[in-house]
Amino acid sequence: VLSAGFYDAYYNRARKVRTLIKRDFETVFAEGVDAILTPATPSSAFALGQEASDPVQMYLNDVFTVTVNLAGLPGVSVPAGVDRKGLPLGLQLIGRPWEEGDLLNTAYALERAAAFVDKPAKWW
Repeated sequence: VLSAGFYDAYYNRARKVRTLIKRDFETVFAEGVDAILTPATPSSAFALGQEASDPVQMYLNDVFTVTVNLAGLPGVSVPAGVDRKGLPLGLQLIGRPWEEGDLLNTAYALERAAAFVDKPAKWW
């Protein structure tokens, strides 16, 4: 992909998209937002050992966490409960650059406020 013929088509375009994503987060944090709360995944966790036959479904399960990595921001997943099948659900907190301590304090406060103490029916 990084051969001379594809450098502009892929690498430079990806760098531009990454810059736009980072700028969006910078704008939000500049407005005074301390942390952003999002789902960690669009669905519950896959059961341990479950084979996913659809690779797109596997990819989409990471879709909410990818932008944090592209923007170089700290993020943490917090347990939020279980679904009807007893599989874990999670929330993601995204923090300001270089403010990992504040993000962890926010995650701790969220966990305490949610009072989530249930464990999945089957703990692996």
